[in-house]
Amino acid sequence: MLDLRVAAIATPCPSVRSVTLVGDGDAPLPSFPPGAHLGIEWRPGRVNPYSLTGPGRAPETYEISVARRPDGAGGSRRVHDLVAGDRVRAVPPRSSFPPVETAAHHVLVAGGIGVTPVLAHARWHAFWGNPFEVLLVQRPGTTPHATDLRDAAGDRLRTATDRDGLHALLDPTLRAAPFNSHVYTCGPPGLIADVAAAARRAHWVDARIHAEPFVHAVEAGEAFTAVLRRSGREVGVGADESLLDALHRAGVEAPHLCRQGVCGECVTGLLAGRVDHRDTVLSDAGRSGRIALCVSRAAAGETLELEL
Repeated sequence: MLDLRVAAIATPCPSVRSVTLVGDGDAPLPSFPPGAHLGIEWRPGRVNPYSLTGPGRAPETYEISVARRPDGAGGSRRVHDLVAGDRVRAVPPRSSFPPVETAAHHVLVAGGIGVTPVLAHARWHAFWGNPFEVLLVQRPGTTPHATDLRDAAGDRLRTATDRDGLHALLDPTLRAAPFNSHVYTCGPPGLIADVAAAARRAHWVDARIHAEPFVHAVEAGEAFTAVLRRSGREVGVGADESLLDALHRAGVEAPHLCRQGVCGECVTGLLAGRVDHRDTVLSDAGRSGRIALCVSRAAAGETLELEL
């Protein structure tokens, strides 16, 4: 864990708080690639990851922007309550949404608070001179870092205010992109699905389509039972709770970080049972015999047997 101190607070738009953090000591801050998260501990044992927006090369500060979620568990409220001088513990940066170094061109798509990792990508590509362009879906005055993104991308940034406007930009952009281009999307699930569908219509293979969703609530499903191979215990999972939360409720230790299926920290071996996979970190091949405990569930009528 890193010991950090709040150096500055800003409010770039309603309901979003930007926090600048510095090391609470003499040790240098770990560097990070664009798309990395910083895991903020908001109560003992509970960590929420937030995308780092600043440069990752020998950073002197860490910068995050967090949308307040009144219906969340409390992590965003904790960040919004911070003031300059407060001390914070954090998991060091981890990357789950990095740029592909061998890509010929990078198409970055952001919606809402999904602008945060896309801003880091744009700053990275601008610094290294990589070919890239940015499509931003925003309602004026409600998207943080719109000016920062314009500063980083210049005339490579194009904006839309709704889904139809995005499609008018997206379809020709993907069709005209050079071979071995990659597209990266961050935002709500609907935006990610739209971009992926447009890329496939343009005959892009899935290996060149990358996404990081911002999902803030567990999707409901059928109740099911998880059998733990090592202890022989059975844990019931309610329709409105995640497998991870059910395990913790039963006193079972299970690794976790993002709780959104994007980091891979909670991926666990699966010995039996069919899974309704809802993560975005495992490939189709990687899902064989594994499950992301925080978002994935048993398929209808199935019992899961886990390596726990």
